[in-house]
Amino acid sequence: MKNAKKPEPTAAETYAARASDIARLMDVLQMELDAHAKQANAKPGDWGFAGDLYRIRSGLIGLVGIMSNKDPEDIEEFLADAE
Repeated sequence: MKNAKKPEPTAAETYAARASDIARLMDVLQMELDAHAKQANAKPGDWGFAGDLYRIRSGLIGLVGIMSNKDPEDIEEFLADAE
């Protein structure tokens, strides 16, 4: 059976695979944040590191907005309430 077609994954299988990828990426993000913090601590006057985190924070606000079906302003308000 050379031409046997592999069955397409189900929605549940695709969801599980993507959720697993996201969990792994979040772990990698934490590792990269830890490494970034060490570099920033070595150069406390370098605003480039704060700029990097601004970009990451903005992206995460967008992602949380997608998952929660909220506007970025709502996420910003949530973050301000935690301070």
